[in-house]
Amino acid sequence: MKPLLKRQTTEASAAKSAYRAEHEKEAITRLRKIEGQVRGLVLMIESGRPCEDIATQMTAARKALDKAFYRMMVCSMIEAAHASDNREKTVSDIERSARLLEKLA
Repeated sequence: MKPLLKRQTTEASAAKSAYRAEHEKEAITRLRKIEGQVRGLVLMIESGRPCEDIATQMTAARKALDKAFYRMMVCSMIEAAHASDNREKTVSDIERSARLLEKLA
């Protein structure tokens, strides 16, 4: 590998690693909040709260989980964009993530 290309690859890997670390931290924080919401739902049911109140809180938890899902898919696409020097492979990986997003959304 040429020195300039090696340095660019190393810089891209460092940027990807920094992005991944920040993304993982945010994802874990978001999932822990959702976990708390779900525990709150159990308590609401156990305490006999009205079904409409519980349903409203379920909607909030579901939306939070959907948002976490979309952020995870964005991470997948960003990683695909940084993963390869091969444009065709990069486009293929991003298209695969897009198909998965369409399938699961």
